[in-house]
Amino acid sequence: MPEEKNISFGVTDIVFPFLIPIKGLIWVAEKLEETAEKEITDESKVHEELLELQMRFEMDEISEEEYEKKEAKLMQKLEAIRKYKEQRVED
Repeated sequence: MPEEKNISFGVTDIVFPFLIPIKGLIWVAEKLEETAEKEITDESKVHEELLELQMRFEMDEISEEEYEKKEAKLMQKLEAIRKYKEQRVED
């Protein structure tokens, strides 16, 4: 027995054609949200920043005090990303 196809999308578009641009805007907004979330929760960028910071410290480009401040901020950022991801999994 073949599955039934949901044709309400096409019927809605025929009956209410003015909703098509609104649906397009909603789709674009959802894609922007997905992209922003991926970018914000990208741990690899924070890891790269930590590596760069460590290299700068080892090459004496920054002081130990500056290194520790920036490292602490990056570690907080990493922890926040991980907590956010855990919350998203639980929800």
